[in-house]
Amino acid sequence: MAFWPKTMAAVNGGLRTNGSERVPRPFVIGVAGGTASGKSTVCERIMKELGQAEVDSRQRQVVIISQDSFYKILNDRERELASKGQFNFDHPEAYDFNFMMETMQKVVSGKTVDIPQYDYITNSRRSGNHAVYPADVVLFEGILVFYFPELRNMFHMKLFVDTDPDTRLSRRVLRDTKERGRDLDQILTQYTTLVKPAFEEFCLPTKKYADVIIPRGADNIVAIDLIVQHIQELLRPTSRDTTRRLRHNSDSYVGRPH
Repeated sequence: MAFWPKTMAAVNGGLRTNGSERVPRPFVIGVAGGTASGKSTVCERIMKELGQAEVDSRQRQVVIISQDSFYKILNDRERELASKGQFNFDHPEAYDFNFMMETMQKVVSGKTVDIPQYDYITNSRRSGNHAVYPADVVLFEGILVFYFPELRNMFHMKLFVDTDPDTRLSRRVLRDTKERGRDLDQILTQYTTLVKPAFEEFCLPTKKYADVIIPRGADNIVAIDLIVQHIQELLRPTSRDTTRRLRHNSDSYVGRPH
């Protein structure tokens, strides 16, 4: 079950959920956690519970943005290191911070943005971007989304996906061998020399900023349902609120057997 270090009334800086005070739109949620902790799956599950998974991208009211999209463009030397598993993608300097902030500022201003698509096999951005349109809820996920204060301050809710280290390592090994064609020895060496130390130095300390900690990640259905219900309550329109509604069927999650 989820551990809630703060009361839900305090999650979004004191904004009330009864409609007497306006909830910001977009409502921006940061989702942090270690490598292979299940951040993406948690975000996808939230989107599914809110009835947005099958909605056309131009009409979605919940969108997911990955911090990985903002990895910096590597120079020749860095590309060589990356091909050998010797470039530290878990270090804050691996990201194009200015580009990331510029993009997120546009997102919170309600503008359409073009997000790069990152290729994990070539360690580079793909040629085509994908458009993210204005939405009511923005889920921004990544290992270091709480590390940068300027970015952290944009979030109205902060979630930390807390998964056992052994589980994360096994998931990473399976993912990198099957999806990214990497050698097992390289994966383990990279994990022990770069990934694990970076997690302990840069990611894990940011857990203290979380409003909600989700043990076991996407397997924690109770926690995800509670978060979904809270989001729905925050965004529930009043009689005079003409903002777009989240398209969902509340019966799809309330009282559902687990």
